[in-house]
Amino acid sequence: MTQRARIHMDGPEPGGPAIDAGAELDPVHPRKPPKSALAPRAEGLTTAEVAERVARGEVNDIPVRSSRSTVDIVRANVFTRFNAIIGVLWVIMLFVAPFQDSLFGYVIIANTGIGIIQELRAKKTLDSLALIGEARPKVRRDGTAVEISTSEIVLGDLVELGPGDKVVVDGDMSEADNLEIDESLLTGEADPVIKHPGDPVMSGSFVVAGGGAFTATKVGREAYAAQLAEEASRFTLVHSELRSGISTILKYVTWMMIPTAIGLVISQLVVKDNNFKDSVARTVGGIVPMIPEGLVLLTSVAFAIGVIRLGRKQCLVQELPAIEGLARVDVVCLDKTGTLTEGGMDVTELRPLGGADESYVRKVLGALGESDPRPNASLKAIIDTYPDSEDWRCTESLPFSSARKYSGASFSEGNGESSTWLLGAPDVLLPQDDAALAEIEQLNEQGLRVLLLARAAGDLYAASVAAGARPTALVVLEQRLRPDAADTLRYFDEQKVHAKVISGDNAVSVGAVAGKLGLPGAQNTVDARRLPAEQAPMGESLDAHSVFGRVTPQQKRDMVGALQSRGHTVAMTGDGVNDVLALKDADIGVSMGSGSEATKAVAQIVLLNNSFATLPSVVAEGRRVIGNITRVATLFLTKTVYSVLLAILVVCWQVEYPFLPRHLTLLSTLTIGVPAFFLALAPNKERAKPEFVRRVMRYAIPAGVIAAATTFATYLLARSYYSGPGSLDAETSAATLTLFLVSMWVLAIIARPYTWWRVCLVAAMAAGFLIVLIVPWLQDFFALKLVGAVLPWTAVGIAAAGAVLLEVAWRAVARRYGA
Repeated sequence: MTQRARIHMDGPEPGGPAIDAGAELDPVHPRKPPKSALAPRAEGLTTAEVAERVARGEVNDIPVRSSRSTVDIVRANVFTRFNAIIGVLWVIMLFVAPFQDSLFGYVIIANTGIGIIQELRAKKTLDSLALIGEARPKVRRDGTAVEISTSEIVLGDLVELGPGDKVVVDGDMSEADNLEIDESLLTGEADPVIKHPGDPVMSGSFVVAGGGAFTATKVGREAYAAQLAEEASRFTLVHSELRSGISTILKYVTWMMIPTAIGLVISQLVVKDNNFKDSVARTVGGIVPMIPEGLVLLTSVAFAIGVIRLGRKQCLVQELPAIEGLARVDVVCLDKTGTLTEGGMDVTELRPLGGADESYVRKVLGALGESDPRPNASLKAIIDTYPDSEDWRCTESLPFSSARKYSGASFSEGNGESSTWLLGAPDVLLPQDDAALAEIEQLNEQGLRVLLLARAAGDLYAASVAAGARPTALVVLEQRLRPDAADTLRYFDEQKVHAKVISGDNAVSVGAVAGKLGLPGAQNTVDARRLPAEQAPMGESLDAHSVFGRVTPQQKRDMVGALQSRGHTVAMTGDGVNDVLALKDADIGVSMGSGSEATKAVAQIVLLNNSFATLPSVVAEGRRVIGNITRVATLFLTKTVYSVLLAILVVCWQVEYPFLPRHLTLLSTLTIGVPAFFLALAPNKERAKPEFVRRVMRYAIPAGVIAAATTFATYLLARSYYSGPGSLDAETSAATLTLFLVSMWVLAIIARPYTWWRVCLVAAMAAGFLIVLIVPWLQDFFALKLVGAVLPWTAVGIAAAGAVLLEVAWRAVARRYGA
């Protein structure tokens, strides 16, 4: 029988101090657990008992977190305020006007359909990736531990726990082996809590050290985390500046539309010499373009396509705004282990100290490896190198904790001797003036991880166990660098995103690894134990340096807060349980797919392929979404501004509205709809900037004012120039020409900087309008026919003046507020 199995059967030495249930654990000096904590294994439910509970519905039937339901997607795309307004206007036009004046309704149907299809595709991608990245807890059934889906847990199941595991349902502890539970995500209490048999555990907490098993007492929607719903069970980014900005814009547009539309209706119905149906058509033609109907659609489609693109790279986006958030990031905090380095390690050297017998040291290491039922990466490397000695028996074990930086165990050696051993960070276990530290420093400078094996004289759980421990050997571990890490760090440097490596490992070793990867500032490493505790000076140090070692889990959290206090948008990557608190507090949390269940539960983005190189794709996707939506929002809102102003001018001058719905459908399609779709999906590497609404309106308002003024000037000139039958059609055609040319110039400005396809896009839209003007049946269909030469060329001249004003206004805004 292996020692791992024996640990759960043998108790510690009697006489240890009793611990109150739920007592807080000193993370550095834990107290000895009572003998009852290591009770014999329970068998768990039988297959028949599981079947009975499934039949009674006592199953953990919680909804998938990753995406909305199909019904919600359809409802969100169909039942919108603007769809309702346009739908009513469309029905009216079907009765009072020709087919071509109701085209805008069919465009809305097509837009809604595209939005639904793209979101459903994104949902399919998210759901399939969520299954890959789903937590698969171990439950004991018929005496055997098996991995199952979280949704398959039933009431009464015996669920096993180990370091990094998330507690997925509520329950009562049945077994505990030095079990430390972090409940900070639920209670806000940072210190881990020691658990004993009989203690309650709540879903949403996670294991930081030790192991055990609990019996599920509440499953599904009865569980604590499920009752908290999205406010607590989804530790995700809830704010999207893009979406809240668009909502703000739409709110103001609605309030602006109502009085303008009422004035336009009254104006058009009392204008003389115009029949009722034509008045209604021109009224609708004035109201419809006020609505930026495609803006919400394009935002949804851009996010959905972003999810699909990232899904192809095995990147699970657990909350859509996370794509946007990572595009705004200017600092990325990286945990070294599992992010810059691969999870595995190799033992490269064993250095006995003080004349220790190497064969004896190998036995100790083999026994230590077998003493931990859930070893970390360092201990796994030791287990692979040093086999267990069958005649050694573990009597007590102390699991590794990121807070204390060491683990330990007590043994009966088979020859009647007993010994207690510690394995951990040399600079924690040794006094600062110890001679061995100089030798360790040289190894750390090579980027090697060094563990110290020390023999302790006191009780394993004593507060002073490390004091006076005798150094026995150094275990040298080589970490495997990720082949893509250097390129990824170089990308962040080029994109002006500052990378900060914060690790629990030795500072010199971390700096050497970062230096090998070419991280700027890697030579100036900082030992986090010397960092100031106050937020302001800590923030200054973080801004001045790039590599930090010996960082505790709580310090990682404090460092994220310090960076945020200095105005940074912070992303945190990690895979271990020691990264959870920092991941939760960061603006964006990124977890590796191979990371602990707790880490994946709080992260907004999970890299299922464990490839750090996927991060640039996520950043690029976010920048594409935000940068391009900002561009196309300017197009849509320019139309809203000029439509509202034209309606006001028409009411003030008491003239017919210059356009029918068909004219503005044509203009919107050529100058906004089609180009916006292509521009929204184009690459964009510019880092996202704050104040979305202000940045968009700074350009949209002057552009809309210029478009309305030039168009109305042409319309008034045409009214004074043309007379007789058909004059209104000629006036409309001239005004349409001016508005199209000015709108095309806005498009030409938005499309900058030019690439071959952007030039082709603008040229194709211009060619489309030209075809309408020269093809007879299209002239009739859209009621567009330029009469004579004087007014059309005057319309072109006014549009040219408008283009000059647009350039001046655009450059003035850019000069004052920045591009």
